[in-house]
Amino acid sequence: MNTVHHSIAIVGAGLGGLTLARVLHVHGIPATVYEADPCAASRTQGGQLDIHVEDGQRALADAGLTGEFRAIVHEGAEAMRILDQHGKVLLDQPDDGTGRRPEVLRGDLRRILLDSLPDQSVHWGRKVTGVRPLGEGRHELTFAEGASVTCDLLVGADGVWSKIRPLLSDAEPRYTGTTFIETYLYDADERHPATAKAVGAGAMYALTPGTGIAAHREAGNVVHTYVELNRPAEWIAGIDFTDAASAASRVAAEFDGWAPELTALITDGRTAPVARMIYTLPDGHRWERVPGLTLLGDAAHAMPPSGDGANLAMFDGAELGKAIAAHPGDVEAALTAYEQALFARTEPFYAQAHGLLELLLGPSAPFGFIDLFTAADQAE
Repeated sequence: MNTVHHSIAIVGAGLGGLTLARVLHVHGIPATVYEADPCAASRTQGGQLDIHVEDGQRALADAGLTGEFRAIVHEGAEAMRILDQHGKVLLDQPDDGTGRRPEVLRGDLRRILLDSLPDQSVHWGRKVTGVRPLGEGRHELTFAEGASVTCDLLVGADGVWSKIRPLLSDAEPRYTGTTFIETYLYDADERHPATAKAVGAGAMYALTPGTGIAAHREAGNVVHTYVELNRPAEWIAGIDFTDAASAASRVAAEFDGWAPELTALITDGRTAPVARMIYTLPDGHRWERVPGLTLLGDAAHAMPPSGDGANLAMFDGAELGKAIAAHPGDVEAALTAYEQALFARTEPFYAQAHGLLELLLGPSAPFGFIDLFTAADQAE
């Protein structure tokens, strides 16, 4: 099998990698994306994302996709309420149309990025098994099926467990002590009216120290839930998530005494619950310049969920694409400029992400989280 050579290879067809490919395409620069998934529809892409004006929306503007983005916005989804464990409403903020962070489904956002790329830009079913430097900034990728490619510029956009990161950094993700367990309710208004009413029109948080439920109303009468637990890795490992009923029962047992309309988010789903253990890279993660190689998104700066991850990844991709276009023929100058800005830009977000997790599940929950929103309202 002959080895194919590409000028720019991007590993990972997430939002950041696709944004990079699109911005490069806008500037007339070809790039090839390699993705382990067998096809675009091989797995669900997660829930709703709030896309921020200052980074995610800027990236989409750089990609020339603002109109496509506006067409997939879930109107009314910026509503938010906070409950106690008995279902009592502690804070209720309707979506009055003045919010600056419209909600879209991750899968829809990924689709418009994929649709904006030339045919054959994304090579599916390419799981990276090896990466080898060849000198002078060139690298060789090998894939599970035995094929290989070489490239002049390699970008790791492959998430928390990046195969590319070890060539730049010896940092390893660590478990934060928090796990989100994902569940879905379908036909929520008809099949689960009490729960749908509790969730409301947008996001709902029911929080106590160490234990909480976050749910979001999605398009198509779907309620998407993340059950949030501060538990050791061993506790999570002790649950057999291949046995859906048993796993749901075990997780629900942690919510003894909670309102039934809330625990139904755990027990009444028609899909198996999925554990999402939350990992982080060291705060302020950075690396020394390595020729022909860089990272973006979670591969570069994985941190607890805070609403910023997808926005930062897309912004990384757009900024890297613009830097490459601004330095024709000088990849190293482009990467130096990109990384210097990246490190400075992302460092403050680590503290914000850890702080939000503390508000959600720390000793002040739910009242510290409520204070966050009431203080924001007073500042406006």
